[in-house]
Amino acid sequence: MALREHLEFRPAADVSAGEAERERQLFAGLPAAPAVFCLRAEDLSLDPYVGKTVNLRRRMLRLLGPAQGASRLLNLRERARILEYSAVGSDFEAQLVLYRLLREAFPQTYQQRLRLRPAPLLKLILENPYPRITVTGRITSLRGRNLYFGPFATRAQAEQIANDALDFFLLRRCTDDLHPDPAFPGCPYSEMKMCLAPCFKGCTDERYAEETGHVERFFSSRGSSLRQELGRARDAASEELDFERAAGVHAKLEKLARLRSQMPDIVRRLDQLNGVMIQRSALPDSVALFRISGGCLAEPIQLAVGARATVEENRAAAESKAPASMESRIAAALALAPAASPSSAQEWMEHLALLKRWYYRSGKTGEVFFTDESGALPMRRVVRAVSRVFKGEKPQADLSETAGEYWVLRAKESGIE
Repeated sequence: MALREHLEFRPAADVSAGEAERERQLFAGLPAAPAVFCLRAEDLSLDPYVGKTVNLRRRMLRLLGPAQGASRLLNLRERARILEYSAVGSDFEAQLVLYRLLREAFPQTYQQRLRLRPAPLLKLILENPYPRITVTGRITSLRGRNLYFGPFATRAQAEQIANDALDFFLLRRCTDDLHPDPAFPGCPYSEMKMCLAPCFKGCTDERYAEETGHVERFFSSRGSSLRQELGRARDAASEELDFERAAGVHAKLEKLARLRSQMPDIVRRLDQLNGVMIQRSALPDSVALFRISGGCLAEPIQLAVGARATVEENRAAAESKAPASMESRIAAALALAPAASPSSAQEWMEHLALLKRWYYRSGKTGEVFFTDESGALPMRRVVRAVSRVFKGEKPQADLSETAGEYWVLRAKESGIE
């Protein structure tokens, strides 16, 4: 990956007084701002020194300035000849630039250098004749039939949500390779009527495929498919004056609401994990938009706000053009940006690991919004978030549908109308 700025300098022993002054001016001209940098030796076959810093000028003065006698601080003045760097506006952007740089410079060890840990996922194994759900951190192929859902904060969280969700269905939970045999005694799940028991032909293959479809729709819709189904069943029972059955279905709806409230907003079917992340920009009067496509991260889009946006609006007015609204400008910028696409399952997992690391961090900066089932972003909320990120304000509380359901449920439990 090529960084944006490129500077070259000579060995300290060969620097004349005039050149020393030029180098001092060169270092003084470096931005005292966050950046990702790469120091290379004259022999480009040698490994570079790669890092990120919150103050590039101060870091380069320490690494490339005159050595401080017997100081044990690292000094690369006698070895480094080329400085490449890119200013960044946020820690997330620094992590993304650093990931791409290290992946190119150290293809064998970049994961260890970045301490990348696979994101926990739920895997619906459709390539098995009798599909099941399992927790994994590995995507086996870009073109396989299996479906993946996530990312989750921890493996324990993924297992808990999978177990709670399967309580609504009759999909098998065993991990065996099944060879259906009517003489097989079954397992506790089949005895408790929690499984269709394909192991001893307790159901037809068509019935098991139908149940698999219900589970797939449940996770793909984040539970809304089952909520609609249960809602219709409750209404039908009420119309038939079967209040006992209606109460039982209502209890399931309340259990489902609790489950959906515990499911993080980022947890989606991976090929439908689309959205936009908003971060501070290294450019003045701007924010950076990171388009998320199928869980993969694209290069940042610089969106002018504040004074820069006013200049653009004045220019449009001078050209007799109606200034575009912030909502339409964001939509246009995202539409023009190319969607990121992984070259391998390994790269896909790494993008998810970076996204998961940022999303579940307690002190993260920036905001993210995901598309709904129709593929649309909540543009009004995105516009308000752009203003908050630009001003450095804290994000608003979660106003998502599932969060609303949870607090309504808590209010009912507390007797609050």
